[in-house]
Amino acid sequence: MYNKVILVGNLTRDIELRYSQNGSAIAKTAIATSRKFTVNGEKKEETCFVDITFFGRSGEVANQYLRKGSKILVEGRLSFEQWVDQTSGQKRSKHSVIVETMQMLDSRGEGGSQGGYNEDSDGGSNYGGGYEAPAQKAYTPPPSYSKPAPARMPENNLPEIDINEDEIPF
Repeated sequence: MYNKVILVGNLTRDIELRYSQNGSAIAKTAIATSRKFTVNGEKKEETCFVDITFFGRSGEVANQYLRKGSKILVEGRLSFEQWVDQTSGQKRSKHSVIVETMQMLDSRGEGGSQGGYNEDSDGGSNYGGGYEAPAQKAYTPPPSYSKPAPARMPENNLPEIDINEDEIPF
């Protein structure tokens, strides 16, 4: 069986960070996603609210960098939760998403950080500059952003290219 969910949206509330008895971080929040469509010429928008849970270092990173309204891409798996309501005694249930990989989508100027973060199955964590960035064993925060200087073009505005046509494979 296959259980995979990918969502892009905005956090509906600040992250609630707790620690389990063994010291592992558990961070909970919710994400709002929306879909725009047209029915009989009338434009409509549908919003879906989904509870999400981060475990381990990814929960700590999310708590450090994300706030209510932060745009995020999460990849994870659906989880079905059941409990008994203590006030009414009724059985309750809901689906939520256990986050395995996240990417912060806010621009750096808005207080967010761009980069991907995922939790390895062996408990290690990876942080990189993109969704499928190469793995690093230790978390390092993103470097401060500085725009590189534009490349200088030759006087005649044509780039100098030294190509040996014998090396072209086609």
